[in-house]
Amino acid sequence: MDKTEEAADILAEYNQQHIITLLKKLDEAKKQELIEQINNIDFHQLKELYDNTKKEIEIKENKIVAIDYLDKEKLSKNETERFNNLGENIIVNGKYAVVTMAGGQGTRLGHTGPKGTFKLDVYGKGKYLFEILAENLKEANKKYNVTIPWYIMTSKENNNATQEFLEKNNYFGYDKNNVMLFEQGELPLMDTDGKLLIGKDLKIKEASDGNGGVFCSLRKTGMLSDMKERGVKWVFIGGVDNVLLKMADVTLLGMAIDRNPKERVGVFCKMNGHPKVIEYSELPEKMAEEVDNNGELKFGESHIMCNLFTIDAVEKISKEPLIYHSAFKKNSYVDENGKEIIPTEPNSYKFEAFIFDSFELFDDIAILRGKREDDFAPVKNKEGVDSPKTAKELYEKYWEKINKSMN
Repeated sequence: MDKTEEAADILAEYNQQHIITLLKKLDEAKKQELIEQINNIDFHQLKELYDNTKKEIEIKENKIVAIDYLDKEKLSKNETERFNNLGENIIVNGKYAVVTMAGGQGTRLGHTGPKGTFKLDVYGKGKYLFEILAENLKEANKKYNVTIPWYIMTSKENNNATQEFLEKNNYFGYDKNNVMLFEQGELPLMDTDGKLLIGKDLKIKEASDGNGGVFCSLRKTGMLSDMKERGVKWVFIGGVDNVLLKMADVTLLGMAIDRNPKERVGVFCKMNGHPKVIEYSELPEKMAEEVDNNGELKFGESHIMCNLFTIDAVEKISKEPLIYHSAFKKNSYVDENGKEIIPTEPNSYKFEAFIFDSFELFDDIAILRGKREDDFAPVKNKEGVDSPKTAKELYEKYWEKINKSMN
């Protein structure tokens, strides 16, 4: 049986006859490209993901309990010093690496190109998001006399543009031998009938598999091996769009080491005895309002994509299949006659894993509660909440406060 027949058999088994029709129409080069893509798709997994879109999410109140945390603001001087010493020791000895998830485009911001290339209008002249992160890391390098290896996760869509942008800007003064780009994984898009979408390039249309794909991508691209060769023991994973993100926070790192030698991250609650993040909109109202003996919200920890993992935890997660969530979105596609269809309503499912779904693989995690005005100024929307305007205000206010305290 030749490869075309094999591909056709797989497609027939999983009810993808429209792609068999397409295969017959393609020239040899295009046909081979599509066959290679078909051979790399896990159709059994896709069928399960599609079937799951028909099931309702169920959260039972009695299985959810609050999770302990430490408040950075309320740590004693001795605790802070102890944590800082532990954290500094890891960084100074070259056992620390940073991963930035930068696979997205700046579409929601009205920006053409990778999100990290968006320029935030701070101090009149502006700074790119990548530039802000590079400055953050360079500050740590100077303070601890090291060069922290910086791994940047891109996507197929923006990898080349990101590479070109960083080279053009000389990596904002960061040692380029310590900046490694790697691509995020992708999963095919499916319509409401479970049919795979075909793109304008006459291949199966795919989209990035969510920030939870970072673990598997680190392993598959050899970045995890690179970290091990460098002697890395702790890995910080954060997003590209938080301009107050502290990528080398020794207090957080020290707390993680001190509290438990296992995996550390920020989260909401425990469910069935395991750490879990539940979207706030899915948390039953009664629970959302519960307070503890100190009058603090029991479920007050929001996950702001500021995560610390041991290298062993990253490796463990990279080999485990995470839960995938489906998002119902608008996606253009090419029909069997080669005509491009641009829908006006959502028409297809995108499947994504989220980084916080990995927390459930462990019995416990440690959480450090920070303050929004010190730690979280995301650039997500063009206007309103979490927009360039709010991020600019928070960024400038924060650095004004820091500069005052140093003078």
